[in-house]
Amino acid sequence: MTATFKVKVLLTGSAASEKSELINKFIKSKFTSNYKLTMGVDILTKEVEYNPGEVAKVTIWDIGGNKHFEFVRSTFYRGASGALIVFDLSREQTYEETRKWLTEIKQSIGEDIPYLLIGNKADLLEEVENAINRKEVRALVEEEGMLYIETSTETGELIEEAFAELTRKIIARKRKEQSLEKEIEELPPEKKKKPTPRKIREKKKKELTF
Repeated sequence: MTATFKVKVLLTGSAASEKSELINKFIKSKFTSNYKLTMGVDILTKEVEYNPGEVAKVTIWDIGGNKHFEFVRSTFYRGASGALIVFDLSREQTYEETRKWLTEIKQSIGEDIPYLLIGNKADLLEEVENAINRKEVRALVEEEGMLYIETSTETGELIEEAFAELTRKIIARKRKEQSLEKEIEELPPEKKKKPTPRKIREKKKKELTF
């Protein structure tokens, strides 16, 4: 299958969340490219089937959480179409860091993009049931309009689905944007001079709001 879209996705979160193990589980040695930069980011590309018969070429920027690289991280965020933020369901501190990551990305990008919050290590929930207030997690997800999935790097549970779900959300948004641009482009020249296109943009932007 030929990829019809190319998208850039951020992978962020505390190193203790095992996000690197999550990405390793996801790739299964099928990445078309895998290289490391010296400034705290791994860049990997893989084709993701987000709907039956529909494939997107997804470039994943695995952002290092080391404080040493904070001053350059904003440059890595530019051009991103979506972001995954990972925390460890067995470690409260990793969840508390999610707001920091969310704020940092939003400030750097300056626009709304789809976000997917991943609660990792779902296989440990029975052992550490009270480590994370999951009601608080769901409240954050609702407040910020994010997607939410609980995964397991131990079993591989829902890892593929997480990437496919975010990609699906990104593509849906891109298609709405393309439809808006086509609608504006097809307006008669005399109408383009009037406020009509701006009103259409405002209306469509509301439809794109998460």
